[in-house]
Amino acid sequence: MERHTFTAEIWASESVGSWAFVMLSSEADEEVRLAAGPPTAFGSVRVEATVGGTTWRTSVFPDKARGYVLPVKTAVRRAEGLDVGDDVEVSLRVVEG
Repeated sequence: MERHTFTAEIWASESVGSWAFVMLSSEADEEVRLAAGPPTAFGSVRVEATVGGTTWRTSVFPDKARGYVLPVKTAVRRAEGLDVGDDVEVSLRVVEG
């Protein structure tokens, strides 16, 4: 998968503790769906994400209301000085395996 860069707002989960997420752009969402292959646990897809100077590997998860969402862990938000409600530029690519 090619790398996609997009800007999205960080939002807090109402049902999953203190987790924060961004919604993938429609282009990234479509490519993740195509690259996903056979379903895995929770429909997750492994990705490499970059926000500012921080790059990490995680998974994106399907959300019925929003499409795929990317968790932005507390360590990333702290390192980049981000909080819920901030717009953030994300660079994302699917990782094989």
